[in-house]
Amino acid sequence: MTKKLIRGRTLTFLARPHGIDDNASFRYEEDGALLIEEGRILRAGSFDDLKDAAADCEIVDHRPHLILPGFIDTHAHFPQMQVIASYGAELLDWLNNYTFPEEMRFADSDHAARIASFFLDELLRQGTTTVAAYCSVHPESADALFAAACERDMCIIAGKVMMDRNAPEALTDTAQTSYDDTKELIRRWHGQSRCQYAITPRFAITSTPEQLEAAGALLREHPDLHVQTHLSENHAEIDFTMSLYPQAKDYTGIYEDHGLLTPRTLLGHCIHLSEREADIISESGSVAVFCPTSNLFLGSGLFDYQRYRRREKPLRMATATDVGGGTNYSMLRTMDEAYKVIALNGEKLDPLGSFWQLTRGNAEALSLADEIGTLEEGTTADLVVLDSSAVPAMSVRMERVSTLAEELFVLQTLGDDRAVVETYVAGKPAKGELNGQSGMGA
Repeated sequence: MTKKLIRGRTLTFLARPHGIDDNASFRYEEDGALLIEEGRILRAGSFDDLKDAAADCEIVDHRPHLILPGFIDTHAHFPQMQVIASYGAELLDWLNNYTFPEEMRFADSDHAARIASFFLDELLRQGTTTVAAYCSVHPESADALFAAACERDMCIIAGKVMMDRNAPEALTDTAQTSYDDTKELIRRWHGQSRCQYAITPRFAITSTPEQLEAAGALLREHPDLHVQTHLSENHAEIDFTMSLYPQAKDYTGIYEDHGLLTPRTLLGHCIHLSEREADIISESGSVAVFCPTSNLFLGSGLFDYQRYRRREKPLRMATATDVGGGTNYSMLRTMDEAYKVIALNGEKLDPLGSFWQLTRGNAEALSLADEIGTLEEGTTADLVVLDSSAVPAMSVRMERVSTLAEELFVLQTLGDDRAVVETYVAGKPAKGELNGQSGMGA
């Protein structure tokens, strides 16, 4: 692959910002450049510093747009594309009335392949280059999603859900078959291209103790794998869960007892945690995944992001769309809703903190910051190019913007897929290809 120089205003985070004036937390180049070869960032710096090295390179000039690491979505359900925007249910009714009937369709490998392609292409359209995704209970659905990710060279963490009770018969496996199917999917896909497998018991309501034991056995056999599941999203969910596991200390204790809490465990939602639960999650290094749009849409509650961050034993946290319970595929829209949820809890999240979270912060939560989420030399060239004046309302607002932080807040508050000029996956333009364009920026 030939070298390519991508030019524009580059922004990457070095650490979590301590506030809106923490200029030491990021590196910004007004006229920056990234020298890319074989899908990786070979060099990063100012255009003046890199232009001599790019004498024989293709130069893609995205000025005056911002170039950041590609966005990272840490919790999404790809089989739910056709139930997003379903009316009027709380979590458990929503699952039974909308989600489970839809997921039955994913036994059909052709249907699974079609939706997997739509799902990943929609993420790319929104500037998202990495996703942690739930498949349906069917191995065919996982095969379809991993195959689609390989075709696009996308970084993906995914797994078939393990569900052996409290779901329609067509959506249930057994402790043994879920173990066997997962074991085979790990063999087939983990480490292929940029694919990583996640052991995926959907949540304690749909798994017997025997199935959670099987999930724990898989993790002991493959300790480098991620685990993803749901925790404490809704009061009715918590009550039902505890009725199924009456001996458990609490909801988190169920996963604790089965050896499923590790630094690579992604716990979706975590809204209604006791102090003991938060302590256990912190001590294990597991990740609480904040899904603001779905929490608001389903009326589940308000995730207390700032309290979890500042407590004596802080939580590792990530943010995610949670489609289809969420309301869109955009991480910009997700962080806009996150800002509002945090504001309702009496705090504010500054725009530097938001963009750290959806790039390096989410990469750190996935234990992948050495590969994605930054513009550091040697990392994969997953990038998003953003236009802060993409639509008239943004353009007129930008006339009064004088700082980078203000610009980021405009993008977060008013931006959507129209603000995404281009998405690069391993150095290759992806959004322009979807639109039948060349991928060349303005």
